Amino acid sequence: IMSGSNSYRLRCSLAAHEMDVRGLAAVAFPDGAFVSVSRDRTARVWVPNPSENQVFTEMHCMNGHSNFVSCVCILAPNETYPRGLIATGGHDNNICVFSLDRPDPLFTLKGHTNTVCTLSAGKFGTILSGSWDTTIYSHCLQSISGHSAAVWAVVILPEQGLMLSGSADKTIKLWKAGRCENTYTGHEDCVRGLAVINEVEFFSCSNDASIRRWMVTGECVQVYSGHTNYIYSLAVFPNGQDFISTGEDRTLRVWRKGECSQTIRLPAQSVWCCCILPDGDIAVGASDGVIRVFTESEERVASAQDLQAFEDELSKAIIDPKTGDLGDIKIEDLPGREHLNEPGNRDGQTRLIKEGSNVEAYQWSVSDGRWVKIGDVVGGSSQQNSKRVMYEGKEYDFVFSIDVNEGGPGLKLPYNMTDDPWLTAHNFLEKNDLSPMFLDQVANFIIENTKGHTLGPAPASATDPFTGAGRYIPGSGGDDQGFGADPFTGAGRYIPGSESTGTVSSGRADPFTGGSAYSSSSAPKATTNIFFPNMDGVMFEQANTTQILGKLRELNSTAPADRKLSDAALDCLEKLLLLVADQKSPAQPTAEQISVLWRTSHWPEDIVFPVLDILRLAVRHPEVNAQLCGGTEGASLCNHLLGLMSPEGRPANQMLALRTLCNCFSGSHGRALLLGQRDAVLSRAGDLRVVSNKNIHVALATLVLNYAGRLYGQPTEIEAKAQCLSVASTTLEVVHDKEAVFRLLVALGTTVAGDSTAKDLARSLGVNSQISKYARVSDPAKVGECCRLVLDELQ
Repeated sequence: IMSGSNSYRLRCSLAAHEMDVRGLAAVAFPDGAFVSVSRDRTARVWVPNPSENQVFTEMHCMNGHSNFVSCVCILAPNETYPRGLIATGGHDNNICVFSLDRPDPLFTLKGHTNTVCTLSAGKFGTILSGSWDTTIYSHCLQSISGHSAAVWAVVILPEQGLMLSGSADKTIKLWKAGRCENTYTGHEDCVRGLAVINEVEFFSCSNDASIRRWMVTGECVQVYSGHTNYIYSLAVFPNGQDFISTGEDRTLRVWRKGECSQTIRLPAQSVWCCCILPDGDIAVGASDGVIRVFTESEERVASAQDLQAFEDELSKAIIDPKTGDLGDIKIEDLPGREHLNEPGNRDGQTRLIKEGSNVEAYQWSVSDGRWVKIGDVVGGSSQQNSKRVMYEGKEYDFVFSIDVNEGGPGLKLPYNMTDDPWLTAHNFLEKNDLSPMFLDQVANFIIENTKGHTLGPAPASATDPFTGAGRYIPGSGGDDQGFGADPFTGAGRYIPGSESTGTVSSGRADPFTGGSAYSSSSAPKATTNIFFPNMDGVMFEQANTTQILGKLRELNSTAPADRKLSDAALDCLEKLLLLVADQKSPAQPTAEQISVLWRTSHWPEDIVFPVLDILRLAVRHPEVNAQLCGGTEGASLCNHLLGLMSPEGRPANQMLALRTLCNCFSGSHGRALLLGQRDAVLSRAGDLRVVSNKNIHVALATLVLNYAGRLYGQPTEIEAKAQCLSVASTTLEVVHDKEAVFRLLVALGTTVAGDSTAKDLARSLGVNSQISKYARVSDPAKVGECCRLVLDELQ
């Protein structure tokens, strides 16, 4: 049912759920109805209201999950269940199956060990489910493994026994009877959605902002571009040609004959899901808890006042330029309102104009022949940084998105400078049913991201309001205090990364720590370039052993019974830590200590961070470096650290794994191991540049710098140098922290120094224009100085 040229307009907005709507599906009965599932833990069935053409009414609400519900599918009617059944999957790792006449599940399917994020139903009542635990279950059949990361999408193909799965490992796989028959590669990021076209073709969508059309035999026949951010869902019209997609760029897009024929913007950041109803209308669910239905039919279009209300709601949206939906914004270069007199040249085209000191975003509507305001842009310029952000009807200094391990933008956390960060974090975790384990992480995220915006005096209390204790916080803190004092409260708490960001062993005043290092050569070098080439590498040396041990004991007391350490094992780790923290100690680590450390480094991901901190310090010791980095152990260590650095992992673990890799360079076994595994290590490390965490950025920059130092003076290693240049260059695009920028500049300088081929490569990557903005940085001065020296090299 496609009526060619018409465009879709709003039919109705249903304030359906209290939290994000995560899944939608058309149901078999009653006619024209659909079901929605949400983070508010419910599933609801909506039926068309016979008296009012546009509207749907909630007919049925189902409860059965103990956590967010993230996906839904419909089981076709059969003799036992003539109205069909509804299956939902959730963060409680379960699948609930409901009938249309009771609010509680008929049955609950268990088996996954992590969130169930995708479901698909086949004939004969089979259900296929995919999960963050990387497996696929074909219920009443078996568990299927093959992906190396979360399985975000599954569908059953019309031909019996064939199934498709899409994963965060960037691949799609075709399965028959539990065996992988084909793997489809081409997407550059997580595959988020799949949709069947017919028996031999399907669509996929991805975090790489592209949609692809595939033949089951393996060829990718078309790539569709248009979205500017993650794409979460797809649905195909009955004609098998046209389709719709939704994503993180606030849009629903309608695709006809291979082109994006209409772009509908929504007043919500994440448009999580879409489905096509039997009458050809489109339903979409978004992060604001609202379901919106769009129609091509004149009879079903919303009233003029509802259309106006929708447009008004859209025009009030606050658009954050950091999401990249609008490209890079330079306020001073923007045109004024007169720019809107020129018509647009395609539907959905966006235009920014300057209105006083504000920036407004407009979108061209082909059907209306006019520019429609789609929101105000915040944070576009320095004058506007003082502008407060609206959230749920109140004004705040900041509204953060906290990503809860879900591969997408997360929950909103509003914060005012006058609030207590710990209390705000505590309330946020309570409100969203998250583990109190995240308290440190969230509070420090707030502190980290509100630096330099102080209002009023810092809180006098130097302790955590919940435990009263000084704390161990992985991945937070200042740059350069040579001690563990918290820059906000003055408390001496243990923060890996709050002390100095690392030390280098070379003569003269040290550009990394500012300390004047002991120099063995009394004659100063003639050159003034104290920055690069840096062949010594930079290590992460500092440690507060009492607090690492305190945290280790505390987490051991709450560890699952089968993972608890014996007192003897704790004692081993304590002795090892004290020995490796004191580099002058003559004692040698024992084989038993090293083996306990290796075993414990495989603790569950939510508690392993203090052990990784011990590992980071231990690999600097020649004996540990030889044992863990040499021979077959080396490959296992490398794989384990890369596993902890997966993009879905925890920032504390990602950071400590990166620091451990940096410190492996202190011994010959570690250097040999990392040069051998360079390709895998640098590409996995480079993927972490998108985690917006300063300590991860500094550690990533240091790793590239340490590689560059080993490659200096080796003109034959051009492939390795090319990878260093590429990772440094792509990381510079997203990094703001000056220390990370400085280390990347040193890495670039070291990579190109004395190597004309590497210089040509850097020029072809556009490094000059990319770094030229740092040449003027005077605080800290080392950034500007080093940048000018790199630019001189590339002249």
